[in-house]
Amino acid sequence: MEVGKNMSNSESEKPNLSQSARELVEKIAETAVTQQIDFARESALSQMDAMRTFLTAFQRLTQFAMFKTTVQSGGRISIPEAERQTVGIGDGDLVQVMIFPIAEKKAEVKKNE
Repeated sequence: MEVGKNMSNSESEKPNLSQSARELVEKIAETAVTQQIDFARESALSQMDAMRTFLTAFQRLTQFAMFKTTVQSGGRISIPEAERQTVGIGDGDLVQVMIFPIAEKKAEVKKNE
């Protein structure tokens, strides 16, 4: 009879172990799903921030003016008013300048020669 009791005890423990294992797996799965959702949300937010940054930079790149000007004494150049208004710059604004020399100042020819 004791042998039967041992079997019935071990049989009654199996469903408890199985239930416990099932609950553990469910908890792990819920945690994994929550972490995946959080990761997807963070990734989407990062991508949105990157896109916003790119669009802001691109918008700045599309706001430009092209004009010719003469270099004045001390290396100064002037930005014409129409171009300043077009790109929305004013006194004290920092701008990026690209220089492409077009022509050098012609040397004055002496009349005696």
